[in-house]
Amino acid sequence: MTQDAKSAPARKTGKPRKAETQAAPGGVVLLSGGNPQIPKGDGDEPVQAYIAALPGWKSPIGKRIDALVEAAVPGVAKAVKWNSPFYGRPGEGWFLSLHCFTKYIKVTFFQGASLQPTPTGNSKYPQVRYLDIHEGEFDEAQFSDWVRQASNLPGEKL
Repeated sequence: MTQDAKSAPARKTGKPRKAETQAAPGGVVLLSGGNPQIPKGDGDEPVQAYIAALPGWKSPIGKRIDALVEAAVPGVAKAVKWNSPFYGRPGEGWFLSLHCFTKYIKVTFFQGASLQPTPTGNSKYPQVRYLDIHEGEFDEAQFSDWVRQASNLPGEKL
């Protein structure tokens, strides 16, 4: 082998790489970014399984998000769809979901453009707004206010 061949970069095969996965407590698989892979399901049980499997500082924040939503919206409907918890009014659609990323939790307000003040995270969908919660940066009072507002707007039927 020549010196040039030894120092040449490895040839790419064109095959996609598999997403890196990790295991969370309870044998739950953590997908890319640490998002728990939870089977689709309605009710509190799959949402609690998702929250329990969140890695590191995100699990306590997930518990606070869940508790604040329950306090603001008595009888809130819950489900896990597409590896993300959803919250809504029973029979009226979903107003909020969340998803875990490597460095933050992304909260989606489906009618977020109608909230005051408007969450700052824009979307390609005009009505949707995002709230990215980073470690140590969770404004519970503002979040609770947005949840109350969002729960009174038309929900998404997904």
